[in-house]
Amino acid sequence: MPPEQPMTTTKYAWKNLPATELNRDVSLRDAWNRLNTLRCNVSFLDAEPVSNALNVFGTGNERLLVATGTAGIVAMVLAAPAGRFRWMTFQPSQMPLGAWVAEPSITPEALGASLNKGGLGICLVFSFTQTDPRFAQRSTDSATTRGTDYIETGWVDIAGSFEDYWNARGKNLRQNMRKQRNKLETEGIKGQMRKITDPAAMAGVIERYGALESAGWKAASGTAIHPDNAQGRFYIELMSERAAKGEAIAYEYYFNDRCVAINLCVGRDKVITILKTTYDESTHPFSPAFLLLQDILEEMHAEARWSRVEFYGRMMEWHTRWTEQKRTIYHLTCYRWPFIKTLAERRQEQQAEKAEAAPAEASTTT
Repeated sequence: MPPEQPMTTTKYAWKNLPATELNRDVSLRDAWNRLNTLRCNVSFLDAEPVSNALNVFGTGNERLLVATGTAGIVAMVLAAPAGRFRWMTFQPSQMPLGAWVAEPSITPEALGASLNKGGLGICLVFSFTQTDPRFAQRSTDSATTRGTDYIETGWVDIAGSFEDYWNARGKNLRQNMRKQRNKLETEGIKGQMRKITDPAAMAGVIERYGALESAGWKAASGTAIHPDNAQGRFYIELMSERAAKGEAIAYEYYFNDRCVAINLCVGRDKVITILKTTYDESTHPFSPAFLLLQDILEEMHAEARWSRVEFYGRMMEWHTRWTEQKRTIYHLTCYRWPFIKTLAERRQEQQAEKAEAAPAEASTTT
């Protein structure tokens, strides 16, 4: 085989700015949104939601990298330090994808190579986290790049009739949902979906969402949303601001007048993303989250506003009951020189060997 050729680094003129400039400077915000529209066109990657996440979850050390070409701004990356001479895209857990936008023809590999040799000063490693192959096709690893699996995620295509979609689901799911609805009727419980799009109503939605999460397992783990904590503030701002643009929907499910499940969604260009889901765990043996999802998908098939529902979370067994579609979200790591990648891989191998040996060593000392 011929020797691998070194990657050619595209020349970009970089500006290294405080990350807060994305929120302060209208022209930068407009440029970010233009690039998002050109490449991904997903609501949660607009400058306003990204700035909201930065305000709530940022450390103050993040930087905004702006690349210009002959026609103006061609790429923008919100970067966070990840160690000595290492950087990564800003990636709070509340954001499905890493915070970067670029013209469709520009690959993250090219951006990473350029950032490692200019935009961030001394930078040996840059990682693009949670990258969607829909918007940046995963390439074969090179001497200076490595892709690693993050999660498999699923989606539902909204096409044809709901009856056709539902009949294609497994027999167990269809029977279970029918039994649940019959049982609700027998017990005199009215199950009903409500859809909220009013920006002024989103704070109330998040309050109800927090009440459901705080009564469940997430309260014990300290990850429950509450209107007064960081997550609550983030989602109130996100849902209110996106709703003002007609891009946010909160779906709630009620047993009579009792809210038992909520989905927080944002969407644009016929693609809607379910960002967060919660339900009342005390409703067992009912599955209010499933009842809600069934009603959502039935309405979406009927109204033809959406063509795709994205989950963007780790694909679980329950997802496979609703869809067979899946793809792998990945991380891309770009190294300044090949020997840096070699050293990093060697270190990871040594750490893996230590981790495998640890249980055996522990068993000999007990």
